[in-house]
Parts: sequence; C-alpha cells; structure tokens
Amino acid sequence: MSTLENKTVIITGASAGIGAACARLLARQKARLALVARGEVALNKIADELGAETEVMAIALDVADTDACMKMLSQVEQRFGAIHILINNAGTHIRGNVDTLKPEDLAIMADVNFRAPLVLTAAVIPYIKKSGGGAIIMVASLAGRAPLQGAATYSASKAGLRAFTYAIADELSSESIKVGMVSPGPVDTGFIMDEIDKVDDIVYSQKMSTATEVAEAILQLISGDRTEIAIPAAAGKMTTLMYLFPSVRRWVRPLLQKKGRKNKLKYKKEAE
Repeated sequence: MSTLENKTVIITGASAGIGAACARLLARQKARLALVARGEVALNKIADELGAETEVMAIALDVADTDACMKMLSQVEQRFGAIHILINNAGTHIRGNVDTLKPEDLAIMADVNFRAPLVLTAAVIPYIKKSGGGAIIMVASLAGRAPLQGAATYSASKAGLRAFTYAIADELSSESIKVGMVSPGPVDTGFIMDEIDKVDDIVYSQKMSTATEVAEAILQLISGDRTEIAIPAAAGKMTTLMYLFPSVRRWVRPLLQKKGRKNKLKYKKEAE
C-alpha cells in the first residue's frame, strides 16, 4: 500500500505494548484507527492521546468473544465506511509446565492467541475485499518457530498462527490482500518484564527489541512483499535451524539458559 492516510486499521491488544506502539506509528501515517482491547481505561487513554492526530475509535472487548468481534467489525465499517487492515496483536501467556496449569488456562491461551485471530481474519476478509484490498498482519513469536519448554501451549498457538498465515497468504495472493506476520523474540514490554521472575531464563537469551521496532516491522509488512519478519534477525536464523534440526534445540538450550539468566539479572538490577 503506497499510503496509509485515511485507511482504516483495526488493532487488537491496542492498549499497551506492541499494539499501542502500532497505534502511535499508524496515527503519524494518518490512518484511521479502531483500537481494540479488554482494558477499557487503558484503551481510552491511548485513544485520547492519538485523537488529536487522527480519527480514533476505542472498542473494549475480549477477542475470544466471537459475537463481540462480529459486532465490532460492523461498528468499525459504520463509523469509517470501510476496513482496510487488521493487525491481530492480542495475546496472552499463562506461564508454566503443562502439568502445573489448569486445563482452562490452556484453553484461554488457545482461544486468544490462535482461535481469535483465525475467526477475526475469516470475518474481516469480506470487508477488506469490499474496500478494494488491504492487509492482515499477525503478531506471532519466535516461540512458534522453536517451541519452548514451560511455554508449550503458547508455542503451539504461535506455531499454528504461523502455519495459518503462510497458508492464507497463498489463498489470498490474487485478492489484493497482503498477509504477513512478525515473529519477535523478547520485547521490552509488560508482557515479559512485569512478570520477569516467572519468565523462563531462555527468553532473555536473545537481544531485547522495543515495541516500536516491532511496530516498524509491521509497517514494512503492510507495504512490502515479505510474508514474515523475525526480530532480531539473528535469532530468526537460529530458530529456523532449531526447527529443522530439533536435536540442535535440545543441545543448545543449556547454553541459552545460562546466557538468559545472566541477562535477566542485569534487567532486574536496572529496574531497581
């Protein structure tokens, strides 16, 4: 897309972190924003912040609620007249080995991280076709490329989202709808920093990215021809190797745990 001015963009998980960074970046592009998140107070705060730069509407809902999502799409079209771009960013992670979690915890992660993006994607396609084309972008994870112990369901949900993205990118290649995903490693947001003691050490073994860097990659996906951008790039290459050769992942894990533990201690000291 040559310009995002006056294009309508829906961002899920928009109240903080990567979603809020996307909203700020796209507001500067003069896109019209539909911001979606569960937390109404934080959502309204970011909407108020960006209201002086562009048209913004805030919709508080749980993306796992299919009926609410269908209603939201209709509301956005009614407000802005069209829908051009969907950024499936909302996600959740309840940490721990599978045998330490409740079955409903696994269901919540599967619903928010995987089922909701599938449902929203299928539902938004007719709107984007009607508008003349656009883009659907997923926020995946390096954990979807190289599964993490202690994050089995999270890894599975992101791996499934990755497979879905590549498949529908082919399905929609002739429909003027760009499909892509960003697969970040650790990002300096509350998603991992607010629960630093609960996050596995290995997560911190890779270079920490900022939410703005991920948002910039999303903008590249919207306007470019790549299907996936891994952040950081070196970690993307490493996770590809681990995916192709699982024995490498098991062999290198203790080394990455050690490196991550050292980095985690550094981050904790910096926060004191």
